[in-house]
Amino acid sequence: MHSYRPELHVTAETGILDAPAGVLLDGPGDGTWHLFYQYRPTPEAPGRWAHVVSEDGPFDWEVCDDVLVPVGGETELRAGSVVAAARAGDVDLYFTSVTAAGTSIQKAQLSDIANTCPISDDPLAIDPRVLRLGDVVSDRDDRVRFRSPCVVPDWESDEDRDAGHDGWLMLAVTGAKGHPSPVVLTSADGESWSFQGPLGFDNDPGFEESAVVVGPRILRLRDEVDGEIYDILLVTLEASGRDISGYLVGTLTGTSFAVKTPFTRVDQGHDFTRPRNTNVTPGTVAPEDRYRQSVLFGLLNGVGRGDEPLTHASMSNEGWANVISLPRVITLQGGILFQTPPPGLPDAIARTHHARSWTGLCEVPEGATVSAQLIDAAGNTAATIAHTGSELVLDRSMNPHHRRDAPARARLIEGDSDSLSIFVDGSCVEVFADGGAIAMSSRVYIDGGCSDIRLTTSGGAEIIRGWHREPVSSQELPDYGEPSPGE
Repeated sequence: MHSYRPELHVTAETGILDAPAGVLLDGPGDGTWHLFYQYRPTPEAPGRWAHVVSEDGPFDWEVCDDVLVPVGGETELRAGSVVAAARAGDVDLYFTSVTAAGTSIQKAQLSDIANTCPISDDPLAIDPRVLRLGDVVSDRDDRVRFRSPCVVPDWESDEDRDAGHDGWLMLAVTGAKGHPSPVVLTSADGESWSFQGPLGFDNDPGFEESAVVVGPRILRLRDEVDGEIYDILLVTLEASGRDISGYLVGTLTGTSFAVKTPFTRVDQGHDFTRPRNTNVTPGTVAPEDRYRQSVLFGLLNGVGRGDEPLTHASMSNEGWANVISLPRVITLQGGILFQTPPPGLPDAIARTHHARSWTGLCEVPEGATVSAQLIDAAGNTAATIAHTGSELVLDRSMNPHHRRDAPARARLIEGDSDSLSIFVDGSCVEVFADGGAIAMSSRVYIDGGCSDIRLTTSGGAEIIRGWHREPVSSQELPDYGEPSPGE
């Protein structure tokens, strides 16, 4: 029987993956991807940081020794941020340290990241290249429990963003667990941090003032329509036992975010949450391309903090829980975030044992539908994806593992043609529609693995072009023809 474990997505070897912690891309071209994640090797163990590396594209992940583990009075370590250090080849790790007294933001440094990472026989070994540097942000004045840091380069000038960067900007969260408050800090050297104040909004952010806002992250993109560089604020709202993650587009000046695009869901499937930005080392991206695009990762677990990982089919059958999404290449067009799969994914699927995908360009008039059935090993339908031209629907309720789940739905943009891309990797299903304007990701436990993606049309819908990708036995990859729009 095929495993629920994906081959292209990142999972913990054993135990529970709690969240992506930080991502760094090192080197031009395809570069080397360094992904760090917070996990527990057993359900009872405290949280720590793992490190995986992939060269020539973010698909072939190699597990390195862990980089951070609780010490002294720490009870666990939580997610944070990863940035290039001042000395070339070193990387700064900002993370949340949890003790009985509360939380603080700590800093560690990983040296010689370009060298081969150590891989020990002991799965709990710690990378000897990591040096913990200590506390950088802790309780001050009336602010307590600093946590969940996101660190990015600060602007040299708020008035002229083309002038480049100087110093560092940090978004973090303070306050009680049930009443978090996003805040802004700045630093000239990445070690001494000045508290600027709580994050505020000049215009309506698109959610209530009382909303529980966690995991703030920020990145920058140049809008392809007006040519301006904007801040993309990523946040997760905790409500009624669910995580709803989204983005806001605008400009952060000091502690005030001037909203251009209010809160918009970044993914409208069942299970995408806690999005994380990707930082880069100097020289990785050409200056003229720095804000043209970026890359997002997220956790495929829509329940978030209220999750019960021991109930997961992957945990009970195979000893692991939770997955990090495929990377998404993101661009900004007219204040809307577009997300597309990373280059090289079709060839990566061909090198797997069980992953599959279908990509097509369709015409779907009003009242028509293009449907895709994900077929399990026994020939049963494990989930369906339906494109009606105006709506995208992912339904897994016919699957015995997901009987009580309502279908995920998303409104589609109007256009002359409709594109659809479906990727199935183990128990991960990720869907992109209308050139990346809509993304939809869900965990689907497909017994025996996905044996086929079966397409049908109704009501006058037409598939203009379509491509199946599936594993091949030889090293010579098939010619799939021209990629569809959005790939």
